[in-house]
Amino acid sequence: MEKQALHIVSVNISEKKGTVKHPVDKIKLTFEGIEGDAHRNMGHRMVSLLGVESIEKFSHKHKRPVKFGEFAENITTRNLLLYEMHPLDKLYNENVVLEVTQIGKKCHGDDCAIYREVGNCVMPKEGIFARVLKEGYLQAGDILYYEPKIHKAVVITLSTRAYQGVYEDKSGKIIQEQLANYYQKNNYLHEIDYVLIPDNENMLKSTIEKAISNHVDIIITTGGTGIGHHDITIETIRPLLSKEIPGIMEFIRMKYGQQKPQALLSRSIAGILNKTQIYCLPGSSKAAIEYMTEILPHYQHILRMLYEIDEH
Repeated sequence: MEKQALHIVSVNISEKKGTVKHPVDKIKLTFEGIEGDAHRNMGHRMVSLLGVESIEKFSHKHKRPVKFGEFAENITTRNLLLYEMHPLDKLYNENVVLEVTQIGKKCHGDDCAIYREVGNCVMPKEGIFARVLKEGYLQAGDILYYEPKIHKAVVITLSTRAYQGVYEDKSGKIIQEQLANYYQKNNYLHEIDYVLIPDNENMLKSTIEKAISNHVDIIITTGGTGIGHHDITIETIRPLLSKEIPGIMEFIRMKYGQQKPQALLSRSIAGILNKTQIYCLPGSSKAAIEYMTEILPHYQHILRMLYEIDEH
């Protein structure tokens, strides 16, 4: 696939907060933000970027010329629509690496000179923020290459009989479909691997370890959460978790247990291992749909938390 290039048309700083940024010859990106810029910080909003495309659209609509840096962007770009990017995408060249952390921001209203003048500002909707992963210099004329994050998922079905071909696995396929629909709806590039194994502790553990070594974002198992002799999923996975997230599964058990009391017997768990979300679901098709309906709305927020992107 051909690399997508982002062209730098201006780099800008301001020495004092509350003042418009102005173009400079070059900027030094550090792990604490941009050297010499009043908004330098060690948070996830180290660097701000805004596209010429957004600036020109604003200028045309409001019939007002806008100088580079006037929207308080550190880096003014051309060639790609920044606001179509996603957190954890990367922008890089041989000198620097930036990781996108936020799309848009809260409008400061009267604190913004342009907003006071025309009652509108493009930065809150179409500007983006990034943090520095590799320190270095940037200047006008440089190029940054765009590398979108690929969201990786692994679906593991535990069923000895399905593994032996006695019947077809349905719940694992449903989970695959739910994940694919979610990623497509959010315009995320994604890879979803599917694994069918018997109710075997060693095979499950090795499958989990392989997925973790491949830095997957989410692992979802289905099957083996009951109280039968061969239900080993929870006993195998719980010791591997670095943190549990009990609230999700407690909520699901209570919500669906009101109509179907046997749902309360599920021992399903949720948690994280390193930066991977792990969810252990029951083996029925109906449960797969119910659980995924409740789990997926939390995916992005947990992902940001794991990568220390503070949205508060």
